[in-house]
Order: sequence, then structure tokens, then C-alpha cells
Amino acid sequence: MAEFTAKDVMKLREQTGAGMMDCKRALVDADGDMEKAADLLRERGIAKAAKRASKVAAEGIVYAYVDGKTGVLVEVNCESDFVAKGDKFKALVEDVAKQIAAVKPASVEELLASDMGGKTVETFVQEQIAVIGEKISVRRFTVYQSEGFIETYIHMGGTMGVMLDFSGEPTEQAKSIAHDTALHVAFSKPQYMNASEVSAETLEKEKNILMQEVLNEGKPANIAEKIVMGKIKKFYEENCLMDQKFIKDDKITIAQLLAQAGAGVALKRFCFFVRGEGLEKKSEDLSEEVAKQVEAMKK
Repeated sequence: MAEFTAKDVMKLREQTGAGMMDCKRALVDADGDMEKAADLLRERGIAKAAKRASKVAAEGIVYAYVDGKTGVLVEVNCESDFVAKGDKFKALVEDVAKQIAAVKPASVEELLASDMGGKTVETFVQEQIAVIGEKISVRRFTVYQSEGFIETYIHMGGTMGVMLDFSGEPTEQAKSIAHDTALHVAFSKPQYMNASEVSAETLEKEKNILMQEVLNEGKPANIAEKIVMGKIKKFYEENCLMDQKFIKDDKITIAQLLAQAGAGVALKRFCFFVRGEGLEKKSEDLSEEVAKQVEAMKK
């Protein structure tokens, strides 16, 4: 039997929404390969494509800081929700965000090694850990130096953050549309700006999965091809920001919405962080429960 753990089954279930037994069978058939198992579940019509947002949670906050034409989106993690909501932790995150804006480091490692008032950021964080009493880590950040203007949106006190970089002048109309676009990104979580960003490899993989799914439904090969092309169009509409229907008005796409922002205004790039995405939070009870179920399956 393929080697995999109860935690693997739980993670696959969280990613795909498939049932425990289906996840277990997929992992067996995929020899423990998580990505291959997820693809198998989709081919079997059991799971949809996993979104970038994960159901696995970790504490901390996503924070946005804008200084003129410089924008920062940063995620800092801690161990408890109590600490994440505290003023000391929030002050630490703000100081780190300001440092990123000032230094514009290329990586977390470079950030931690940078000078912050006579000490490194790493030393500063360690000192705060001693005061706050929990492990704190700067997980990731993005910094934009805009030629136009920055728009940010933080959802639910830091559970998610969005940052957009626009060219052009920040008129009232442009700012209003930029805000609506930020809200849309938070809701729809697009993986790409437009279809041209989807790699040939990703597209081919998606086509193969969809073709297998359609053939498994019993459709003839010649009809299956047409169905797959229709599904690929839907894939673009679901995953590419410019092709997505605007959440406030599904009669227009985001590309059409942005066209209303005014001459010279265009979205150049965007990013978003979902707090704790991909991180494992301690949950011994759930792990133990899943382990028991997996053991029961093997008998």
C-alpha cells in the first residue's frame, strides 16, 4: 500500500472537499502523491479545482501600508488569536511594514537582516517575542513601487489582504473603481491577471483533467473535445481577473469595469494574501480523529 499519513488524508480533504474514503482511495491510487491524488479526484468528478485559499488556519494578521506611491502587503503570524488582536502585536506588524516600505528588501531573509534603528529586524522581532510571550514570524510580503497609485483592502481585521497597483491619476472615479476591484479580488481570488499569464503546461494539464472527466461521463470523443473547450473558457472566466464577472454587476467583466476608470488608468498588477494559507494549525483532536478513521479503513 502507498505510504501516506492521516494528516495527508485530512489535507487532501481540506483542499478538495471530497469525502474521507474518496481521498484515501485517491492517495492509494496516486502512491501517496498529493497533487496527483487531487487530479484523480477531479477526473472522477468528486472534487473541483482547489482554490488558492486554504481552509487550514494560522493566527496573525495580513496588513497593508501605503506611503505615497509605495505599497506593502505583509503577513505576520503568531500562535493565538488573543495575541493577534492585541495592540503590541499590531504595533509590531506596522513597524515591520514601514521597514519594508523604507528598505524594499527582496526577501524575508533580507528584511530580517536589515538595519532598524541600530538593530536588525530579526533582533527587533525577537525582543518583541520576549515581551509578548509567543512565537512570531514574518511569513511573506509584497512591496510595490507605483507609477500611478496603490489601492489596498483588508478583510475582517486582517484575515485577508489585497493590494493593487494602478497607472494613471487617482481621480474620484478611478479610486472608486479601484476600491470595487479590490473587493472583487478579495471575493473571487483570481489566480491570474488575464489568459496570457496561464502557462501552456497549466493549460495542457487542465485540458487533460477535463477530457478525462468528460470521457468518464460516457461522452463520445468528438463531443468531449467541444465540451472541454467550453470548460476551458469557463476556466478563464473563473481564474483570470480580467475575464471574471464583476461581483456587484455580473453583466460586465472586470476588464469592462476598469475601462470606466478614466483615460490612462489601468491595473498593472495585484496580489492578495489569505492569513494562514497553507500553514498547519495545531489540532491534535482532529488529527487523532482522522487517524482513527484511516486505521479503520485499512482493516
